[in-house]
Amino acid sequence: MAITVLLKYKNLHPGRTIEFFTIWNTKEFCELCASFVLFVVDHMKHTLLIYLIILVSCNTRKPEAAIPVQPIPVPSGESASLPYLITGDDGNLYFSWVEKKDSGWVELKYSKLEGGTWTENELIAKGNDWFVNWADYPMVAVDIDGNMIAHYLAKSSAGTYSYDVNIVLKKAGETNWSSPIVPHRDGTPTEHGFATLLPQNNGTFQVSWLDGRNTGGSNHSEHGGNGAMTIRTAILDMNGELSGKVELDDRVCDCCQTTGANTGNGPVVLYRDRSEMEVRDMSIVRKVNQTWTSPTSVHDDNWNIAGCPVNGPRAASIDNNLVVAWYSASNNQPEVKVAFSKNGGETFDQPIIIDEVSPLGRVDIALVSAQKAMVSWLTSENGKTIIKARFVNSIGILSEPQTIAETSESRGSGFPQIERLGDKIYIAWTVYEKEKPSQIKLTSLSNRLY
Repeated sequence: MAITVLLKYKNLHPGRTIEFFTIWNTKEFCELCASFVLFVVDHMKHTLLIYLIILVSCNTRKPEAAIPVQPIPVPSGESASLPYLITGDDGNLYFSWVEKKDSGWVELKYSKLEGGTWTENELIAKGNDWFVNWADYPMVAVDIDGNMIAHYLAKSSAGTYSYDVNIVLKKAGETNWSSPIVPHRDGTPTEHGFATLLPQNNGTFQVSWLDGRNTGGSNHSEHGGNGAMTIRTAILDMNGELSGKVELDDRVCDCCQTTGANTGNGPVVLYRDRSEMEVRDMSIVRKVNQTWTSPTSVHDDNWNIAGCPVNGPRAASIDNNLVVAWYSASNNQPEVKVAFSKNGGETFDQPIIIDEVSPLGRVDIALVSAQKAMVSWLTSENGKTIIKARFVNSIGILSEPQTIAETSESRGSGFPQIERLGDKIYIAWTVYEKEKPSQIKLTSLSNRLY
């Protein structure tokens, strides 16, 4: 028996939202009702008129088959890895990756999706002194005018973990990329990486990164020996000029990815924080009226862990609707979580648990609409490592988890990437097998099925 639920809530001031859900068993229906009650309580203060209409039919058909996943030819070549997907503010989907060449050379390339076909790949930068890290992948960002920036890591000394963030620029309509720009000017042979690039659509980009100038060491054993990892930010214009340099937090996790988004109130940066007691939960800083706020917690997981789990958050936004996904394992309970915010990250709703069976993390997330997202992550299932994805909305309704592909738990498989363009979700990941060149695979699926 299928139960179709029409949940309709009308703010007596402006706005109306209608959502349909089809429930196939009693457990799911009870979960919906529980979510609905929480939703009502949470929104009573907003004076809402709410209807819950349940339509029960004698439809005995089984649930729909798994979401069709369509393989897509990729422009990347042999020995490719570290894919990154981003929908630029110009409305195009961009795909970047690195390719390892002979004699230690590495090339960073990108392609753009045009008319359903990838353009011929373009070289962004190359070098034989790069620091290529499975978790600290290069990124590109594109503003509304088509101005582009990209970043990669290059060694700053002979120390294993001494390297700098290098940013290159390409102005709209031009063909050449600039010489590299280092946004941090401390000159220390320490770690700098895990950057986030946010176009501001005024000819500038908000750039943030983890900065190890206070750690005093060029290897992981010296983390915290002389000081803590920090997170810093600056504004970079298309002439390579830096301004607005700010330290956002003076003690953060050493090697988890940072993330960010542009909200209606301004850019936000999210990251794994680190307390004096080694609690490493998600924090957010927001730029409001051109001033950065103090860090606040997304949610108090209270995950106490002595070392970095190499599992950072990912975020997405539509105006002031912000969503963040992350991995946590407080009390030895691994979980992938998602939290929604309706006010640009000033506050967050209670987290929604995406997977609490045996997730490994390595999350990504893309908003399908202001209140619905798709989240991806790695999980262990029957002795295999699987890339999973599922839809989730802001009141906690979840689709069934979808298996995207089998992968490897090894570092070589990296972090799968997802991004939305129109009515499709694109997913990219690295296929890594020992003794074989790595390669990237790419698929798409429709976001209209939920």
